[in-house]
Amino acid sequence: MSAAAANDAPAAAGDLSALSERARARVRQRRIQVHVTQAVVLVVLLGAWEIGSRMGWIDQFFFGSPSGIALQIVDWVTDGTGEPGPLWQQIYVTMYEAVLGFFFGVLSGMACGVALGVSPFFADVFQPYIKAINALPRIVLGSIFVVWLGIGLASKVMLASVLVFFVVFFNTFQGVRSVDPNLVANARVLGASRMQVVSHVVIPSAMTWIIASLHVALGLAIIGAIVGEYLGSQHGLGLVISFAQNNFNPDGVFAAMLIIGILAIGAEWAMGLVEKRLLAWRPPAADESGAKGL
Repeated sequence: MSAAAANDAPAAAGDLSALSERARARVRQRRIQVHVTQAVVLVVLLGAWEIGSRMGWIDQFFFGSPSGIALQIVDWVTDGTGEPGPLWQQIYVTMYEAVLGFFFGVLSGMACGVALGVSPFFADVFQPYIKAINALPRIVLGSIFVVWLGIGLASKVMLASVLVFFVVFFNTFQGVRSVDPNLVANARVLGASRMQVVSHVVIPSAMTWIIASLHVALGLAIIGAIVGEYLGSQHGLGLVISFAQNNFNPDGVFAAMLIIGILAIGAEWAMGLVEKRLLAWRPPAADESGAKGL
């Protein structure tokens, strides 16, 4: 190696390091800007809502107020939610139902998606039945499950599972159908059995589709549990909303919705950590690498 080349190598490495540091700085700056803007939007919306309710521009009987919502949450934390019981018990019941429904819905959706994805004949056979069931209003299914299974845990888990099932199923089915045929052909040429092709080629190739569906599925699991509780239950945030509605308490309804939103955001954050771990092999997305928007 010449002396000039030897001198250029450290310089090139230093330039790459500087570029990487600048890229990370841009990502940090953009993240700060996003968080600040989100906080400003929240303060403006809540401030306008509070001022409007205090000035009489917004009817508190129907829309409540941010201060009333905060006082309602404090009252629930200190004195409980009334007949349903302590607030923490309602949160635990709802999340327990949602997690169970998410678990069963994901497993069944993945299994059916893979099974029909690798079998065009059975996919054509069951296609009209799946579309017909998916078209049914979820509130109707919830009522049927309450009639069949009662107002206990089973009806809420079943409704949450059904909501999760279809999202995961369709994504898994499409992911299996999108697998590169050359990969499957190469695996068969190497002597892989049908089960080995499915487990070592098809499912890993469709994993990006499956993981993408889990974000939506997790929110739907929470919605399914709450709708089931609203239709009939002994505990849960859905029952808290029902009580607040029956007592003409908009602050209670919005307070329960706020708690549900916080739970959904926390669950989404946890799902993001799982996704990063399972899909660590992917290159960083454009917004993570500091790329500019259109």
